[in-house]
Amino acid sequence: MNDQQKKDQYSSVRDQEIRAALDQHWAASDANDFETEHRIYHEDAVLEYPQSGERTRGRRNIQNQRSSQPNKKRFAVRRIIGDGDLWITEFILTYDDKPSYTVSIMEFRDAKVARETQYFADPFLAPASRAQWVERMDT
Repeated sequence: MNDQQKKDQYSSVRDQEIRAALDQHWAASDANDFETEHRIYHEDAVLEYPQSGERTRGRRNIQNQRSSQPNKKRFAVRRIIGDGDLWITEFILTYDDKPSYTVSIMEFRDAKVARETQYFADPFLAPASRAQWVERMDT
C-alpha cells in the first residue's frame, strides 16, 4: 500500500469515527443527555449563534448554557454531510412544540469539535404564486 492509499484509508476511518460521534451527539441532544451530548467538544470549543449575537467559549460553558434552558426540546436530524474537519448537520430543533429549521456547521480538530456555528430559521407559509413550479416536502 502506497502513502496516498494509507492516507486515504486513515481519512476514511477518521470520517467514520466522526460520523459515529455526530450520530451519538444528536441522539444525546434529543434525549437531553447533556454529558454525552457535549463529549464531542474540545475543552476550548467555541459555539456561535450569529442571529442572537452570542458566542460561548469552552465545553463546560456550552453544556451549562444548554442545560439551563427551561424549554422542552427535541432534535430531528434531516441529514449530515461532511468529511475531514468540516461537517454540516441539518435538523429540526423543536422548542416547546415550535419547530425551527437549523443548520449546524462543525469544525473539527483532532476528531473533536473546535468551533460550531448554528443558524436557525422559523417555518413560513409557501406563497401560492409559485405553487405551479414546486412540490410540497414532508417536514
